[in-house]
Amino acid sequence: MTAADVSPEDLFDRKRVRVDRRADGTAEMAYVEVGEGDPIVFLHGNPTSSYLWRNVIPHVRHLGRCLAPDLIGMGQSDKLPSPGPGTYSFAAHSGFLARFLEEVGATERVTFVGHDWGAALAFAWAHRHPGAVRGVAFTEAIVTPLTWADWPAEARRTFRALREPGGGSAVLEDNAFVERILPASVARGLSPEAHDRYRRPFGTPESRWPTLEWSRQIPIENVPPRVRDVVSRYGQWLRTSDVPKLFLNADPGSILVGRQRAFVRKWAALTEVTVPGAHVVPEDSPHEIGRALADWIPTLR
Repeated sequence: MTAADVSPEDLFDRKRVRVDRRADGTAEMAYVEVGEGDPIVFLHGNPTSSYLWRNVIPHVRHLGRCLAPDLIGMGQSDKLPSPGPGTYSFAAHSGFLARFLEEVGATERVTFVGHDWGAALAFAWAHRHPGAVRGVAFTEAIVTPLTWADWPAEARRTFRALREPGGGSAVLEDNAFVERILPASVARGLSPEAHDRYRRPFGTPESRWPTLEWSRQIPIENVPPRVRDVVSRYGQWLRTSDVPKLFLNADPGSILVGRQRAFVRKWAALTEVTVPGAHVVPEDSPHEIGRALADWIPTLR
């Protein structure tokens, strides 16, 4: 499959919902909503948006109420004021996501579909609300705390540098996550139209803080400790939980490989489907993902 085989066209309008009220303003999240029935919540990662799911959702919109938010500070959602270290932490995103789900009434019989950090947010919410979850589908996710030895060799130097004092200039000044890391993470290549769509939310150094902060939230060598603890807890819960799980295994993949892939394959109630892809799998194989979801979701209770 090439870039020309995956349409860059986005047919979905965005709604907006208020998720925070502060003295200095109000934060709103943008989201896609199509279909009716039990909620199917699509969560993107770094540095993408709900646009990631444009070619996946049409395969399952007849199976439920499909909701795809832009995480706070990303896509068409609002930016947080005066960003800096910690503003867009995992805990902050998790809190905004929880409020989003409450505001749109998606807190019962939820099916999650997550990529990258979106999957981590889904795992954490499911761990806190196991009785409210029908199932969790995921690809290229963070499933257990990592070491540098787990990290792809070609990316190790880049991600080490981003975590050092003053190491964020490549992201904040040069928009490295969008301009370099994103297209390198799509095996088939990213069309100019799609690349431009992902570029739009990050036009200034200040607006790029979410992409830098996400890179620093990856739990590597026990840092940051709070995220390490969250990931460790949900990973152990997923291993024994009877919540149905769909592992969309990317071939060759990027981060959910090796030790992490072996760990996932020990989880209870797991279905595995392999699809072609590097890291941003919904850009590599959206139709394969959509068909796998369309087969799996009807099996959920």
